[in-house]
Amino acid sequence: MSRSSSTIIAIDGRSGAGKSTLALELATLLRKHRPVSLFHLEDIYPGWDGLEAGIERYTKKVAEPLFWGETAHWFAWDWYQDRDGEKRTTAPAPVVIIEGVGANALQASRFIDAHIWVSLNDEDRKQRALERDGDTYAPHWDRWADQEERWLNSEDGPVIPDIEVNTARGSAAEAEAVLRALTELPAVRERFRPEIEEQRAIPAQAQTFQMPSGLTQDGAVLLFEKLFGASPEAFLLHSSSAGAVDPLGRNRYSILADASGALGAVATHVSGETTIRHQGATAKVPGPFFDWLDDAWDRRMTTTQPPVALEGLDFELGWMGWLGYELKREFGGSDVGGSPTSDAALIHAARAVVVDHETNNVHALAIEAPDSADFFDCVDRAMSSLGEETPSELIAPLVAFSNGFAVRDTHDSYVAKIKEAQREIFEGNTYEVCLTTTLNATATDVQPWQVYQALKDRSPAPYAVFGTFGDVSIASSSPERFMSMSREGLMRAEPIKGTRRRVADPTEDARLKEELATSTKDRAENIMIVDLLRNDLVRSADPATLRVPRLLAVESYATVHQMVSTIDAQLRPEVSRAEAVRAAFPAGSMTGAPKISTMGILDRLEDGHPRGIYSGAIGYFSRNGGMNLSVVIRTLVMKHLEDGTWDLSLGIGGAITADSNPEEEWDELRAKAFGVLSTLGTEFPG
Repeated sequence: MSRSSSTIIAIDGRSGAGKSTLALELATLLRKHRPVSLFHLEDIYPGWDGLEAGIERYTKKVAEPLFWGETAHWFAWDWYQDRDGEKRTTAPAPVVIIEGVGANALQASRFIDAHIWVSLNDEDRKQRALERDGDTYAPHWDRWADQEERWLNSEDGPVIPDIEVNTARGSAAEAEAVLRALTELPAVRERFRPEIEEQRAIPAQAQTFQMPSGLTQDGAVLLFEKLFGASPEAFLLHSSSAGAVDPLGRNRYSILADASGALGAVATHVSGETTIRHQGATAKVPGPFFDWLDDAWDRRMTTTQPPVALEGLDFELGWMGWLGYELKREFGGSDVGGSPTSDAALIHAARAVVVDHETNNVHALAIEAPDSADFFDCVDRAMSSLGEETPSELIAPLVAFSNGFAVRDTHDSYVAKIKEAQREIFEGNTYEVCLTTTLNATATDVQPWQVYQALKDRSPAPYAVFGTFGDVSIASSSPERFMSMSREGLMRAEPIKGTRRRVADPTEDARLKEELATSTKDRAENIMIVDLLRNDLVRSADPATLRVPRLLAVESYATVHQMVSTIDAQLRPEVSRAEAVRAAFPAGSMTGAPKISTMGILDRLEDGHPRGIYSGAIGYFSRNGGMNLSVVIRTLVMKHLEDGTWDLSLGIGGAITADSNPEEEWDELRAKAFGVLSTLGTEFPG
């Protein structure tokens, strides 16, 4: 016997949590595209002491036959006569929703495709239950609650749910979120293909405003503060070097967004499981992160026309956030474990603001939803209040240190690791090793947003980022693009290898720039990474389209000169966009070459310390297929700990080749840390 084609969804939770209302509202939404059967366990419990017996009856008489595609025959309990009443049936259907305490019981779980758990605080649960059933339920509340408690703690208690729902906003309000969460589950996703296609067809809307004269990059900062400054999850992808000449157009746009709104969501990945929160409904999807991203990006790829033309920017809302270095485990790297931050943290930006620094246009974008008009009104009010304002005054000190920064590797230990890396090179195990270390500090008080504002002034960059995600905030002044992809599939990587710290004297500064441009060692480092990235891109690209339009160019920033190259290639039609990112991740400029074997060497040289966000990527995955990710360098990671203190970390490193001079490599670490440390009013330790 083969099982039926029904998708069976169980909605469980304690009495009064809102299961029945949620089930009814969800059924109404689902019936738009297919028949739905609905079964309530309260109809089958044999009396006020019958929870466990009711679960057994439901498993054998309802869940099992429906699983096999048979009509369920069962007796409804007559609560007034206290005995079995009339015989009833529940017919199979494309979707069957089973609701009630015990729906997720272990013994029934093998017949269930999706397990949902509904929660609400005890006081509100009791109030809702008694309001619904009044005098009938009131005398039995404690009696029934004791049974629930025993069952919850028994061996046959509920299985770990696929989706958790908090109904504090009301069960009806969460039904849409639960439906979106169901589309995250691989086991049932295809059943909801009509809803997925509907979401893809929802157009984005746009309204365009004009930035007040006199506000350039500060306008984006002010808008972010007004619109998203209080959001628990928000990102500012900030071209903080706007105004600087850049033939590649990297300084033109800034993007501001958070996870709010009816269609907003957040996703985190930790140790092989992705957790996605759609407002009050949270789904858990085991498996590799890039598998989830592949599906999630595709499901939200729009079929509509863009609401506004953004020249040179392939962004039309979508996912935005960071990918940590430890995701290397998904493409040949080992898993060192122990990362202090999520392996990935993304928001689904269903509404955002794009600031065009060239035209001074401000574009508010929103996927059409009941609350999108409210968002446009909010942006309108924020724009009207900008005037000639400046960002909020920075309060010194930005960080109250418990102690200064300490470097994980002393001068001597780092030099020893450089020599060990060179031994690996001489033995033919690698060509180049991008060795890193970390600066750490503890602080009693940190103002992350003000830290970012100071950093973007001290060290502007085309890929500056401020992000806040729960207890973690990041302030980045990265100059390096990891990888971008246009909506047409043109991929671009821009690795940086080769750095000189800038100095105040113009003559000496020019000499250092020329020294970098002509350095045999730095040119060799850069060319090796270019070759590595050519190989990474060609895994997903048509080899005939591979080009290097810019090789060994020197770019100057506020605190450093950098050597940069550009590699382009066209994505093959049969390769998914997320797979192309996985094939190139992490950035070769942060590993060395060859990538996989060198990552193993790095795990050993770095003593198994996880890099976390550092060396990963930050950016967006747009619903129009566009993507742009920077490399996480020059980035301060600020984590707010449970005891109220802050952990600060700054990753730094450099490429080691056979010709590397250990002392010069140590000096390069200090140069790369200077922008962030000087912003905080501190110096490199030692």
